[in-house]
Amino acid sequence: MKKRNKIVFGILIIIIVGFLLPENLKMPVIGASASDFNSQSFWYYPWGKSVTHKGIDIFAKKGTEINSSTSGLVLYAGDISLGGNYVLVLGPKWRLHYYTHLGQLKTTPFSFVNNESIIGIVGTSGNAFGKPPHLHYSILTIIPYVWKIDSDKQGWKKMFYLNPIEYLKK
Repeated sequence: MKKRNKIVFGILIIIIVGFLLPENLKMPVIGASASDFNSQSFWYYPWGKSVTHKGIDIFAKKGTEINSSTSGLVLYAGDISLGGNYVLVLGPKWRLHYYTHLGQLKTTPFSFVNNESIIGIVGTSGNAFGKPPHLHYSILTIIPYVWKIDSDKQGWKKMFYLNPIEYLKK
């Protein structure tokens, strides 16, 4: 087999294995339940500089621990202006799990986590300063789900953003 064919075959195997790994999502904020977030908040418009709210806000007492909602590889743990302290985890099914407004980070890039791993604590960093403490949680897919596109404001982006509520109810 030619070297190029071996590389392509190897990549295909990695992609397929990523889809076969079980996700087993759980609520990331310890002690939180469905009553701690607004079930209408996903894809809420209008929503400040981001135009549309592409995740859910899970409210909890400041300092409450946050677990990773799934197993995966921490791609980034740091700070950005709007999100403040945030963690980005690559999980099964080639999905990115995005946690923002953390009061403190408890993980580092390139570490492996599972849904028992504490990745941070609830806070008000970034543009959540002065608002009630909460975790903003989004799920993005690397593989576009084109059938999810609709006519909502920024509806074309729905091919990348999945509604966390649908996955946390399982």
